[in-house]
Formats: sequence, structure tokens, C-alpha cells
Amino acid sequence: MIRARFAPSPTGYLHVGGARTALFNWLYARHTGGTLILRIEDTDRERSTEAHTQVILDGLAWLGIECDEGPYFQGEYGARHQADAERLLAEGKAYRCFCTREELEAQRARVEVTGLGFRYDRRCFRLTPAEVEERRGAGIPSTIRFLLQDEEIAWDDAVHGRISFQGRDLDDFVILRSDSTAIYNLAVVSDDIAMRISHVIRGDDHISNTPKQIALYRALGHPQPVFGHVPMILGADGKKLSKRHGATAVGDYQDQGILPAAMRNFLVLLGWAPGGDREILPEDEMIRLFSLEGIQKKAAVFDTTKLEWMNGQYLSALPAEEMLGPVQRQLARSGVAHGDRDLVPIVNAVKARSRTIIHLAEQVAVRLDPPRAALDPKGETLIRKMGPAFSANLELAARALEALDPKDWTSERLLETLKAAAAEHGLKLGDALQPIRVALTGSTVSEPVNELLAVVGRERSLRRMQEVAHQWTGGDAAA
Repeated sequence: MIRARFAPSPTGYLHVGGARTALFNWLYARHTGGTLILRIEDTDRERSTEAHTQVILDGLAWLGIECDEGPYFQGEYGARHQADAERLLAEGKAYRCFCTREELEAQRARVEVTGLGFRYDRRCFRLTPAEVEERRGAGIPSTIRFLLQDEEIAWDDAVHGRISFQGRDLDDFVILRSDSTAIYNLAVVSDDIAMRISHVIRGDDHISNTPKQIALYRALGHPQPVFGHVPMILGADGKKLSKRHGATAVGDYQDQGILPAAMRNFLVLLGWAPGGDREILPEDEMIRLFSLEGIQKKAAVFDTTKLEWMNGQYLSALPAEEMLGPVQRQLARSGVAHGDRDLVPIVNAVKARSRTIIHLAEQVAVRLDPPRAALDPKGETLIRKMGPAFSANLELAARALEALDPKDWTSERLLETLKAAAAEHGLKLGDALQPIRVALTGSTVSEPVNELLAVVGRERSLRRMQEVAHQWTGGDAAA
């Protein structure tokens, strides 16, 4: 039975790397019919907070990643961790270390002069049982160090293939602090054994921990799980993704108007390939196709532009009714009242050109209140290019539309009216339509102008067209 786990530390927010790890574990568990366990590794008492735990839980819920067991809290298993350490000590597989922080720093400084990597010199391992008891009796604090054997420690990584270390090259690492709390490597192994974890899928920054953990599995007499180390995520500059690249927390992307389905789709393609050129993957397809063999060895690059493009694809396919709640909340944040206006036609008109919920809500706001429109570079260019004709054509279109019976303010009749007006005055249709588009949206890109006029409404459209015609007479885009 496959039992995978996601084990975040509640010392910060759920970042995109952690979210991808959770997603890969979730997909593997679903693909194999296995179980996903959530374990909060809260043994760092100084940095772990309930607030960060809640942010992690909220982030997973937003992404739609449901765990089958948990959350379990590592801090609750201190007695078991201590018992495992004491067992290793009793079996001669670990030893007490009385070295102080200052003594260890002095050892490290002496080794660094030689240019060699630091390894504990095992001075406490050479203490006799009587010397150990004498120091304990004197109340001298001690840690417990694991005694690494001079042997090969290797595993067949599900992502990278065979990876091998030599025990002689590793340090006898501390497994239990002087306050009897476990160090990360022991706590993780103890918990994974107790929770019967069969597969450990995590970031490849943990590769250096893996030989130590395998040595602990062996010493505790338990078979090691399958390890799969996922390459890191890089920023566009090729460096490890961090805050200098912008948003790195999942919650930030939620606030920026990214849909959870789009975020899942984007994250799964950061380091995993389904085969072929597929990019838009529904959830059931992800689960059906996912495999550890498909995880790539090289680092993935986080491309915000691609994320927004992908989010736009999901927005385009989503029924407008399902977006009303998020759009209304964003309108409220922006101070835009919509009264009893039906937002569904407006959302349908703009969603194909939207990248995020925020962008979509901004376009809806402009159609509810055209004066909110801000000129973009393309709009400014059109005004300068057309010169006085911009205002003249806008006034001409306004007069033609004003003569239209209000009950005929439909996209079909609006287009017929504008075509007739352009033909009557010898104008190209584009020269008649583009000024309307710029007047109502500030841009030369929008839904078809007749549809734009229909969703904005007769009174708002005519009033805005007349205001802009008077404001930009002479083609002054800076007026």
C-alpha cells in the first residue's frame, strides 16, 4: 500500500516549492490508490507558530489538495523520538557527547584552516563508561550522537537514479539535543516508521539528509522507503526562487486573482512532463498520467507570464456565474458599486481577455463606470495618429447611436447602426469603431465594439463618448 506524506515546517508561509511537493505527493497517492498523510513538523519551537500552520492548511485547501490522514503534529511524538534515541544508545549505535558549543566551534575553526570539511573528531565516543557516568553525575549536559559506520549508503532515487555516499565521509550527527528533543533527521525517520510511510517525495535540497536517514533506518531495523528528490524551482534569472523574484507564497497568488485549478496545472508542469505538448490538464488527467518516472531531473523555471497565460485559459473556460463571487469581492475592495446590474453579461464579455480575477474585475469596473478607464500606450498612439479625426469620428458615432431607439440597444442593431453611419460618411469601419473602444476602455483591444456598447449600456456609453470627444478635441492624448 502506497503511503506518501507532505511534512511542512510551520515556520513560514506555504511557498510554491512546498505546494508543488504537496501536489506531487497528492497526485502520486491518487494515481496509485494510496494514502496521503499531512504531518506538521513543528519541533522548531522558537519559529513554529499556529498562524503559519493555519496558512499552510488554508493554502492546501485552496489548491484542492485533500490529505487522507492528519494533520499530525510532530511535536506530540517527542517521547517516541527520545525512546528511539535511547534505544540506539543502549545498542551501541549512538553515544553521548558532552562537547560544548564553544568546543565544537574551536574544532571547526582548526579544521577550516586546513581547507578540509569539518567532521566531529569523536572525542566523546572514546570516553569510557565510567567517564560518561562521572560527567552525567556532575550534571554536565549531553547530546546523543549517531555513530556512522564505515559503509556505503546508497539508494535508487525515483528521480535521479542511484545515489551513493560513504559513511566515512559523513559526520557523526546529533540525534537528540541536551533537552531531550529530537533533531530533524531522527524525528523524521521515527515518524515515517511509525506512520508506515512507503514513499518520500521531497525537494532535492534534502539529498544530503538522505544518507543519514537511511543509516538510521538500518540502525532501527526498518526497511527504508522509496526516495524521490524533486529538483528545485528557479527564478527567471536561473537562481533559486526567492522573494527577490516577487511572490513566492501560495497565498500571494490567491490574492492576485489566480484560480486554484490554474495554479495546480502550472505547478504540476514545473518539473514533470505528461508527454506530448499538453499544457492544459484537467485534474482527472493529471491523476491518470502522473508518475514518478515523469519527474524531470533538471530544475524548473517559474515563469509568471506563463502562469498568467494559463490562468487566462481557465478563466475563459469558466462559466461567468462561478466567477461572480470573487469578482464582486474585488469590486467591493475597489469601491465599485454595481447595484442591481447583472454582471454575468459583462463577465462573459471580458473574461477571454483577462489574465487574473483582479484584471477581470478591473475590466468589469470600467464597463460599470467608464470614467475609470485609463489610457494605455495603444490608446494614446491611436489618438495621436488620428488627430482631429478621433474626436470627429467619435461625435459622429455618438449622434448615430443617440438616434437609435433605446429598445434597439442590442449588439446586432448597434453594429448595423455603426456600419450605416460609417458608410454614409465614407469612413472605414475601423476608423468609426476604434475611437469608441478607446473612449470606453482606454485601449484599442476589447470585445467587439457593438458588444462593448451593449454591456456598458446606452446612457453610460453616450455620456462617456461625448465627454471624451470634447476632452480630446485635436487629438491631444495628454489632455
